[in-house]
Amino acid sequence: MITLESVTNNQQTQVFMKLADENLGVLGYTEHGVRHGRLTAKRAYEILIKLGYDPKTCELAGIAGYLHDIGNSINRSAHEQNSAFLSYHILKESGADYREIGLVIGAIGNHDENEGEPISPISAAVIIADKSDVHLSRVRNPREIDFDIHDRVNYAAKKSIVIVNRPDKTITLDLSIDTRVSNVMEYFTIFLKRMIACQKAARLLKCEFKLSINRTKFL
Repeated sequence: MITLESVTNNQQTQVFMKLADENLGVLGYTEHGVRHGRLTAKRAYEILIKLGYDPKTCELAGIAGYLHDIGNSINRSAHEQNSAFLSYHILKESGADYREIGLVIGAIGNHDENEGEPISPISAAVIIADKSDVHLSRVRNPREIDFDIHDRVNYAAKKSIVIVNRPDKTITLDLSIDTRVSNVMEYFTIFLKRMIACQKAARLLKCEFKLSINRTKFL
């Protein structure tokens, strides 16, 4: 079976992941490189393993999570489709069979909240894992937080964890936000569509998505 380790060790993966993050850095976006890929992979894997999915499905979710933004090496526009295209070649070179490839690139191609929809457990896990990564470590230049709302909201996020409660069938994004840096309304200003995407993804996993900010429940 194809593994996350074999994919991350692939030379194509390493080169294009680095280029993707460099490109978005030039455009002024938050970090979208190896750190974000690893965290998304870890969370996607853990969401499914905690919900009782089989190890192969969980591994494929981790792979999709790691590769989901690699298409930013081509262009930010349609980056999800570009990511799926590049991932096809990486997975084929790494020895994945066609069904594994199809499941992974389908999840990658549907992770964006503007165009994508959860189409499988792998896809749903990647959506939640990706959208839950709001954290100060993603901010490249803290001096810009007064001018950029995305940097400001991320910089205000001191803690961001995903809690899966299988008996209650809930998936909770638990955030700790420094309201001296950014208020809660700013979070919803830029992340409302992402939270709606998480709700859809959780429903596919037969769970309810919940959001807690500073111990206050919003969803």
